[in-house]
Amino acid sequence: MVRLDAFLRLMRPVNCLMMGFAVVVGAALVGENVFSWDALVLLFLGFFVGFFLTGASMVVNDIVDREIDAVNEPERPIPSGAVSLRQAQVFAIFLCVVGFALGMATNLESFFVAVVALLVTVIYVVWGKRTGLFGNFLVSGCVVIPFIYGTFVVGREFGEASLVCVVIVFLSNTGREVTKGIVDVEGDMQKNVRTIAVRFGSWVAAVVAAVFYVSAVVLSVLPWKLALVSFWFVPFVLICDFGLIVASILLVRDFSRENARRVKNLVLLCLVFGLFAFLAGTVG
Repeated sequence: MVRLDAFLRLMRPVNCLMMGFAVVVGAALVGENVFSWDALVLLFLGFFVGFFLTGASMVVNDIVDREIDAVNEPERPIPSGAVSLRQAQVFAIFLCVVGFALGMATNLESFFVAVVALLVTVIYVVWGKRTGLFGNFLVSGCVVIPFIYGTFVVGREFGEASLVCVVIVFLSNTGREVTKGIVDVEGDMQKNVRTIAVRFGSWVAAVVAAVFYVSAVVLSVLPWKLALVSFWFVPFVLICDFGLIVASILLVRDFSRENARRVKNLVLLCLVFGLFAFLAGTVG
């Protein structure tokens, strides 16, 4: 009998929660009265659209990457045998159906954005992943789409605060994707996945990732400087920025696979604080 935790690991619930939360942040950044009763219902639906479609994309990723994961991450549910390929395929379809059903209950514009997001994810998994940096950009594009989706869910226009948020998250996540290339370099080499780490070595990948992290830190002063957010943005973004700087230093000093894994987990935590920063910046 398949254990429930195997399916949870397959869909990566932390990532799903973050993408659902990103929808809420995207909605909060567009202005006043987004937390009226009607808007809250739409945000509830939007949160779970992001949650389930992210889960579906994670499962599809593991289905396509099952041979690479057998080398890089043999403990993952599919290569370990905890979940069969057939079960994973059915689970991905189930998550897509639930996500799209909830999306249809919001509005046509946001539903279209959700469809585009999943299509981009599938394009990345099937083809883009093997292109290296361009594939990293595709992933980051998928990560920032929930912020855009959130504005459409509540029927608002995409503003300056949302744009700055999207750029910062895009840069941070691209750095994390480059870092993941260091972690996965052995399996990627066998499958001809042309990441920066495979093509130029782990040290170059570490430096490139650090450049993306530091660029995000530099841009993080803009929301406060341009008065796009309130003071409450500052404490959370300082924690995020400090973590990204520490991650950059640690990675460049030690670009081993083990340390890169630790750094990518640290950056994920930083991104959580970054999300809270933008949400807190809408208060006051």
